[in-house]
Amino acid sequence: MSLSEIKARIAKACANAGRATDSVTLIAVSKVQPNERVAAVLDEGHRVFGENRVQEAAG
Repeated sequence: MSLSEIKARIAKACANAGRATDSVTLIAVSKVQPNERVAAVLDEGHRVFGENRVQEAAG
């Protein structure tokens, strides 16, 4: 699913719930994704990413 498709689904869900689209933050998780895929999302302007590498290291 593309970033634009995900954003469209979020917008539809917000409309159905009576929420403003800007009240939702999409957090992309790049774990186990190839660099090319992460770069494509960055190229589309997305800048919010979440990771859990510290939790993995802690065991």
